[in-house]
This record gives sequence, structure tokens and C-alpha cells, in this order.
Amino acid sequence: MSTRRLVLATRNQHKVTELRAILGDAGLDVDLVGADAYPDVPDVPETGVTFAENALLKARALAAATGVPAVADDSGLCVDVLGGAPGIFSARWAGRHGDDKANLDLLLAQIADIAEEHRGAHFACAAALALPDGTERVVEGRLLGTLRTAPAGQGGFGYDPILQPLGSTRTCAELTPDEKNAISHRGQAFRALAPIVRDLLG
Repeated sequence: MSTRRLVLATRNQHKVTELRAILGDAGLDVDLVGADAYPDVPDVPETGVTFAENALLKARALAAATGVPAVADDSGLCVDVLGGAPGIFSARWAGRHGDDKANLDLLLAQIADIAEEHRGAHFACAAALALPDGTERVVEGRLLGTLRTAPAGQGGFGYDPILQPLGSTRTCAELTPDEKNAISHRGQAFRALAPIVRDLLG
């Protein structure tokens, strides 16, 4: 199979490295690059109302702008007692995009009086593949867990310090990167996408 280029809709090099490793483990010979490889292509507003819609919006726009098959993902934290919120608003739950501490503090305050047995939550991730010819696929991954009453751990980002995966005694922020990647919602979604990439780009 000749090497095919694939562009990931992110400027986060960690995500590029993660997907590159997953595709490599799946035996795929793909030249994966991030959105930085196409600096003239603007970021796509996430105007969808689901993770899948937002992932597709980004992948579709990037494939159209570059003429290269594109992958995008969207993810967030879904809390049972909040009806699935913050959900797609996870990164801006406290009002300003990407303020992890403010988002964490607000969420913990909102569920402060919720008993431990009702603190179920999960990380969700939708990963989309869009080809320039209009072919599209979306897959999803979930990491189930419960929410701690206070942050623990220095690793990860976002809500990692308060989500404790089912079966674990540590939060996502207390796991090593390898431990987290093995069970993470994004890892699950990317691994589910790998055989689809093989089928469509093969």
C-alpha cells in the first residue's frame, strides 16, 4: 500500500502523536499530519449540538479545504445528574473557553451535595473521517466513571483530575499517559476508526 496522507483537525501535537501511534499499531502506513501543515486553512466553528456533528463539521471542512482525507474529534464530560452536561460545552462550561480550573470548580460546586452513588459520569469522544469525495464515517468511544469531590493528580488536562474510571482507585490525572491512552474515550474512538481508515484509504 502506498503511503497516503491523512490530516488531523488539531493543532495539538499530542493528539497527532497519539493517533499516529494507534494507526501504526493497526499496521497502517499513513503520513499523518496536523492542521499546522495547512496554515492557511481556518479553524472551523463547532456549531453542532452533538460530539458527532462537531467532529464531522471539522473533518468535512478540512478535507474540502486541503483535498486530503481528514480526521477530527470532539469530546467532553457527560454527568448523569446534569442530564449529560457539560457535554459539548465542556471546554467552556464556566464561560471562557479552555479555563480548566474554572470549569472544574464550577462543576464541583454544582454537584457538591450529590451522594457518591449518584456521581456517575463518562468522557465521550466522537471521531470522524471525511474524504474529499464526500465519504464520511463517525465512531464513538466512552470512558465510564464516577466524579470525585476534589481534584487529584497532576497529569492529563480538563476534567481528568475528577473522573475516576470504573474499576480504578485513581483519577484519570493520576494515571500514566500509557495507562490513560489504553482506556481513554479518545483512544477507543481512534482505535475504532483505524480499520475504517484502512478500508477507505487502502
